[in-house]
Formats: sequence, structure tokens, C-alpha cells
Amino acid sequence: MANTPSNMMPLGTKAPNFTLRDTVTNNMLSLEQLKGEKATVIFFICNHCPFVIHVNPQLVKLAEDYKSKGINCIAISSNDIENYPQDAPDKMKHVAKKEGYTFPYLFDDSQNVAQAYDAACTPDFYVFDGDLKLKYRGQLDNSRPGNNIPVTGEDIREALHCILDNTTNSKPQKPSIGCNIKWFKT
Repeated sequence: MANTPSNMMPLGTKAPNFTLRDTVTNNMLSLEQLKGEKATVIFFICNHCPFVIHVNPQLVKLAEDYKSKGINCIAISSNDIENYPQDAPDKMKHVAKKEGYTFPYLFDDSQNVAQAYDAACTPDFYVFDGDLKLKYRGQLDNSRPGNNIPVTGEDIREALHCILDNTTNSKPQKPSIGCNIKWFKT
């Protein structure tokens, strides 16, 4: 397992726009179509990363807990599927159904979206407010595979509560740690 940290995009950054294919419905979906009224959580994930597998149940719970509050979640995989075929769209669809994803699982086949977000690892998290301005980036919580800390989503949840309560998030924002995004070999 690699231990690649997030790149910490500056707070206040406007979410880069995108249109990507949802691997479950096969529809092309844009950020504008998918964003939440109050907030949008974007996570860069993939199928095979042990860090993502570790947090998958919490991703589903997070999406369920906040959907009725005007907060939408969006998952994106940007991995090179030629060298990592386990992350191909047909396998993404299978994982989304198996895990019970209630959010779109989009495939970034050009890796342009990951580059626009300066994403570095899986999982990598971004929380935007209703105006798509970055309010939080970094880790889900302090849990990692093997450290025996329960997966709670505490850091993301705190950021979302701050948005909903219109308060400042004073909690330190720590980079996520995970497997590096599998970039195309050049």
C-alpha cells in the first residue's frame, strides 16, 4: 500500500466543471446537474485501493445521511485502466452495485478532471458549498487500514455541519492518505 497524501487545493477555489460518464447508468453527467443545493462532496476513489475499500461503507452512509439536507456526493475514478484493468468502468459499475452506492460513480477516462482538482490519492475528498466554493479538502477521518480507529467520517461531517450552520470550520484540515492515482505512463 502506498501512502500518498492529498495535495491541498486552496480553500475558496471554485470547483472545476466537468461532464463525465456515470458507470452505473451510462449517462453523461455534469457537475452542474449533480451538485447539491447546500453542498457537494466529491471523492476520488477507485475499486482496488485498500484505503477506499476500508471507507466504502462510510461513503455510502455519508451520502445517505446528508442527501435530504441538500448535500450531494459524487465519486470519480481517474485511474489508468490499461495498466489497472480492475478499475475499468464495467468493474466500477459492479462495485457501485455491490457496495450500494447511492451516488454517481463517474469515470474520468482522460484524467483531466483529476488534474483540474489536483487530486493525488484515493480516497481524496473535496467539500464545496452551494456556490461550489471549496470549504474543505483532505481526509475523511483519522482511520486507516490496520490502525484500529473506527471509520466515522468525522472530518467531512464537521465540514458539512459548518456549511449547514453557516459557521467557520476551525478544525485543522489534514491531507487524506491513500494509494496514488494511477496516472497514464508517458
